[in-house]
Amino acid sequence: MNITDFIKKVEEEFEDLKPGSLKPEVALREYFTWDSINALIFLAHVNVEYDVELTAQELIQAITVQDLYNIVETKVNIK
Repeated sequence: MNITDFIKKVEEEFEDLKPGSLKPEVALREYFTWDSINALIFLAHVNVEYDVELTAQELIQAITVQDLYNIVETKVNIK
Protein backbone atom coordinates (compact mmCIF):
# COMPACT_ATOMS: atom_id res chain seq x y z
CA MET A 1 0.00 0.00 0.00
CA ASN A 2 1.21 3.49 -0.82
CA ILE A 3 -0.31 6.95 -0.53
CA THR A 4 -1.01 7.21 -4.27
CA ASP A 5 -3.06 4.01 -4.33
CA PHE A 6 -4.81 5.00 -1.12
CA ILE A 7 -5.84 8.37 -2.57
CA LYS A 8 -7.02 6.81 -5.81
CA LYS A 9 -9.26 4.37 -3.95
CA VAL A 10 -10.69 7.13 -1.75
CA GLU A 11 -11.45 9.24 -4.84
CA GLU A 12 -13.21 6.27 -6.44
CA GLU A 13 -15.32 5.73 -3.33
CA PHE A 14 -16.64 9.30 -3.15
CA GLU A 15 -18.49 10.52 -6.23
CA ASP A 16 -18.06 14.18 -5.29
CA LEU A 17 -14.25 13.89 -5.48
CA LYS A 18 -12.72 14.60 -8.85
CA PRO A 19 -10.06 11.99 -9.72
CA GLY A 20 -6.58 13.39 -9.20
CA SER A 21 -7.77 16.19 -6.94
CA LEU A 22 -6.75 14.82 -3.54
CA LYS A 23 -3.19 15.32 -2.36
CA PRO A 24 -1.58 14.09 0.87
CA GLU A 25 -1.54 17.59 2.39
CA VAL A 26 -5.22 18.33 1.68
CA ALA A 27 -7.27 19.14 4.79
CA LEU A 28 -10.27 16.84 4.46
CA ARG A 29 -12.86 19.03 6.16
CA GLU A 30 -11.99 21.97 3.91
CA TYR A 31 -12.01 19.95 0.71
CA PHE A 32 -15.24 17.98 0.78
CA THR A 33 -18.26 17.42 2.97
CA TRP A 34 -17.10 15.31 5.90
CA ASP A 35 -20.44 14.47 7.48
CA SER A 36 -21.57 11.35 9.32
CA ILE A 37 -22.61 9.60 6.09
CA ASN A 38 -19.24 10.18 4.44
CA ALA A 39 -17.48 9.11 7.63
CA LEU A 40 -19.42 5.83 7.64
CA ILE A 41 -18.67 5.30 3.96
CA PHE A 42 -15.00 5.88 4.60
CA LEU A 43 -14.96 3.55 7.62
CA ALA A 44 -16.66 0.82 5.59
CA HIS A 45 -14.32 1.38 2.65
CA VAL A 46 -11.22 1.02 4.84
CA ASN A 47 -12.65 -2.06 6.50
CA VAL A 48 -13.40 -3.79 3.20
CA GLU A 49 -10.36 -2.61 1.25
CA TYR A 50 -7.67 -2.98 3.93
CA ASP A 51 -9.33 -5.17 6.59
CA VAL A 52 -8.76 -2.41 9.13
CA GLU A 53 -11.20 -0.96 11.62
CA LEU A 54 -10.89 2.75 12.32
CA THR A 55 -12.55 4.48 15.22
CA ALA A 56 -14.55 7.67 15.03
CA GLN A 57 -11.90 9.29 17.23
CA GLU A 58 -9.18 8.42 14.71
CA LEU A 59 -11.22 10.04 11.95
CA ILE A 60 -11.75 13.14 14.05
CA GLN A 61 -8.05 13.43 14.82
CA ALA A 62 -7.00 13.04 11.18
CA ILE A 63 -6.69 16.46 9.61
CA THR A 64 -5.18 15.62 6.22
CA VAL A 65 -5.30 12.78 3.73
CA GLN A 66 -1.77 11.91 4.86
CA ASP A 67 -3.00 11.61 8.47
CA LEU A 68 -5.69 9.12 7.42
CA TYR A 69 -3.22 7.17 5.32
CA ASN A 70 -0.75 6.99 8.22
CA ILE A 71 -3.40 5.60 10.56
CA VAL A 72 -4.53 2.96 8.05
CA GLU A 73 -0.96 2.03 7.12
CA THR A 74 0.00 1.58 10.78
CA LYS A 75 -2.97 -0.73 11.36
CA VAL A 76 -2.30 -2.72 8.18
CA ASN A 77 1.32 -3.23 9.22
CA ILE A 78 0.32 -4.45 12.67
CA LYS A 79 -1.67 -7.33 11.16
